[in-house]
Amino acid sequence: MATGIADFSAVGRAFGNRNYAIYTAGSTVTMIGLWVQRLGVGWLAWELTYSGFWLGAIAFADLFPAVVIGPFAGVLADRLDRLRLARACQWLSLLQTVLLFVLTAWGHIEIVSLMLLTLFLGCVRAVYMPVRLSLVPALVRPDDVPAAIAISSLIFNLARFVGPAAAGLIIAAWGVAPTFAFYGVTVIALLFAFSRLRIDRVPTGAGRGDGMLAQIAEGLRYTTQHGAIAPLLLLMLALSVLARPVGELFPGFADVVFQRGAVGLAWLSSAIGLGAVAGGIWLAQRGSAVGLLPIAVAGAGVSSVSLMLFTATDIFWIAIPSIGLFGAAVVSCAIATQTLLLGVVGEDMRGRVLSLYGVIFRGGPAVGSLLMGGLSDFFGLRIPLAVGGILCLGAALWTWRGRRRMIVLLERRGRKSDEPE
Repeated sequence: MATGIADFSAVGRAFGNRNYAIYTAGSTVTMIGLWVQRLGVGWLAWELTYSGFWLGAIAFADLFPAVVIGPFAGVLADRLDRLRLARACQWLSLLQTVLLFVLTAWGHIEIVSLMLLTLFLGCVRAVYMPVRLSLVPALVRPDDVPAAIAISSLIFNLARFVGPAAAGLIIAAWGVAPTFAFYGVTVIALLFAFSRLRIDRVPTGAGRGDGMLAQIAEGLRYTTQHGAIAPLLLLMLALSVLARPVGELFPGFADVVFQRGAVGLAWLSSAIGLGAVAGGIWLAQRGSAVGLLPIAVAGAGVSSVSLMLFTATDIFWIAIPSIGLFGAAVVSCAIATQTLLLGVVGEDMRGRVLSLYGVIFRGGPAVGSLLMGGLSDFFGLRIPLAVGGILCLGAALWTWRGRRRMIVLLERRGRKSDEPE
């Protein structure tokens, strides 16, 4: 593999695919808008309640629908036209943000209505996630898939850096409501990008006569019996439940622990996003799936240690680089895992396996946020997350012990998905 600057040729090849370039442009704008809205929702929830429990509950409403809806969405992604599903999800997202803006701007928003609207968008995004992940291979040449995945994650985390910074400025200058209007405009940008895509056929794999529940069961059986996919997803589950909820509790840390208010919240959110951007750039320039399993496991371990450091300090300028390192480690684990899954899973099972990844990626933090938020009302914000970091480190060490067998299984390309091992 090439080194240095030449490694970024993988990025250039990915953007050489017209459809992927158009999709990425629209997705970048919308992801920034989504993070602007997410920060606005978190800050609004804190202003309405000043409760760690409600912060966790709002995050739960946003993320947990993936647990219930995700497996069904995976079957839909394998059965139906993924581009049409993606468009429908964006129209529903636009409806949600318009309602949220109107209620907030007119002063009629309450914590219950905020939670219900967050739950609605959480359901929409639970459907969209496996559709989006499954759509990427249809937008690029097969050799460009690893770089495309890394770029997509990089865009997500670049937005995680830019969005909160923009949201902090918007909230400080005009209040919370404009953050929701901002997201609505960016959704329109992605809908326009979708209208410019030219895809002859988006492949589907589960269009057989089996019922939806039978196909969900088939996907679960394949995943749990695979000697590499199952441990990878278990590691992601530990990371998602025990460590990633720290981001949902940032409003409390910014206000109570570091006493920095909305500006401190923007700093924390931008730092974790900037770290994630650095991790995404590093993986994007690699342009290869070789050696990704150790990166996934090491990412989980480093994120655990950096989380423990973040919860142990009272000094804001120590917390900022700690949470930045956390962001880099988490995204490295996530990109590596996602790339490995796409490499080993056949087209006929792709939507369903990636839907389980989506269940963990979104549902794990939902459960963890509710758990950590509830415990924070009794033990403070720090102790639950510190314990979570310790447990997550144990999960990383357990996965590391079985890495050799997992590497052998992950290197078996081109097998049918009904042959898990």
